[in-house]
Amino acid sequence: MRPRTLDELVGQAQLRAAGSPLRQLIEGDQSLSLLLWGPPGTGKTTIASIVSRQTNRRFVEVSAVSAGVKEVRAAIDAARADLVRTGRETVLFVDEVHRFSKAQQDALLPGVENRWVTLVAATTENPFFSVISPLLSRSLLLRLESLTDDDVRGVLQRALTDERGLGGRLTISDEALEHLVRLAGGDARRSLTYLEASAGAARSRLGGRAASDGPVEIDLESAETAVDQAAVRYDRQGDQHYDVVSAFIKSVRGSDADAALHYLARMLEAGEDPRFIARRLMILASEDIGLADSTALQTAVAAAQTVQLIGLPEAQLTLAHATIALAVAPKSNAVTTAISAAIADVKAGKIGQVPAHLRDAHYGGAKKLGHGSGYKYAHDEPFGIAEQQYAPDAVEEAAYYQPTSHGAEAAVKERWERIRAIIRGGAR
Repeated sequence: MRPRTLDELVGQAQLRAAGSPLRQLIEGDQSLSLLLWGPPGTGKTTIASIVSRQTNRRFVEVSAVSAGVKEVRAAIDAARADLVRTGRETVLFVDEVHRFSKAQQDALLPGVENRWVTLVAATTENPFFSVISPLLSRSLLLRLESLTDDDVRGVLQRALTDERGLGGRLTISDEALEHLVRLAGGDARRSLTYLEASAGAARSRLGGRAASDGPVEIDLESAETAVDQAAVRYDRQGDQHYDVVSAFIKSVRGSDADAALHYLARMLEAGEDPRFIARRLMILASEDIGLADSTALQTAVAAAQTVQLIGLPEAQLTLAHATIALAVAPKSNAVTTAISAAIADVKAGKIGQVPAHLRDAHYGGAKKLGHGSGYKYAHDEPFGIAEQQYAPDAVEEAAYYQPTSHGAEAAVKERWERIRAIIRGGAR
């Protein structure tokens, strides 16, 4: 069922539009290398095949999973020889190019630079992180989007009637079709795999039925029997890893416990290391909650310790517990902004000398230098707070910690303002 022309390609309207670079490449028969970046099942291999078919170029595929530098160079040498001998160009398709080492990617450069091949490289990972700059700069980067439910539905309906597919020999109920669309998750290849399995299940259930009885229907029961669960789209080494984790943290920060639990479930079902999730929650407890609820960090640390002790699957309860607790906790980033401001001043050179009365006075000769002279012992002062200068002159008036009025930090704010006033001589 692989599309044979650009017009048969489902989805990716931005790439199929009139005047688009891809259409110019195919219809203008230009020699230009492509870097296709997108989720699985969105048409990367199909586009490579279309480029080869519609431009009458030879098609050679190299898998980054199994090929090495030797195989890459051999493919380019063969393409060069064919170009010299027959004048026919070659489309070199490299699947999962992000799995190539730097040396393997370097081996592609001569073929691309000298136009010996039209390189079409596919990746599911961000090429700005996984593809070397020289190759990236010599290729046209095309971003493929996940297919919509309507796109996937169209793929399935075409496969039901097309002679290359089921050829009208089976029909499908609306419920079964929607079930397959939902489980495909925007992946056309996965949807066809599920349809094929469902067709087999339907035939098995009605094995004794005669052809004259009409087409066999794929019902919901057949679809559910064939496809017991959806594969979670989440690559622990790729973009999805960072996108899902980012959405998880931002959902907890935004106090949406339901959304946070969704992303937590996606990570757990995809096999993410639960220790990684626990570490992110510990960071968030200080970064986004802080003193608005000082128990948040305790909860996160306890969750991390529990994950270490018991592991999965039981630890998913602990992670859910911590996720909900941190999501519904009052939020404050005052701790984050305080340390960021202090570090910024230090980096800007606002250092200064430690005030003499705060310097170490325990070694011989320190008193002669004036170290410790005039120091006020806080416990001897009213309220246990001494009025004296603590910060260097360069940042004496700095006010890094600016507490919010959220949650328990409201009380901290009131107390800190009184303490700061006493220390700096603004109150008695």
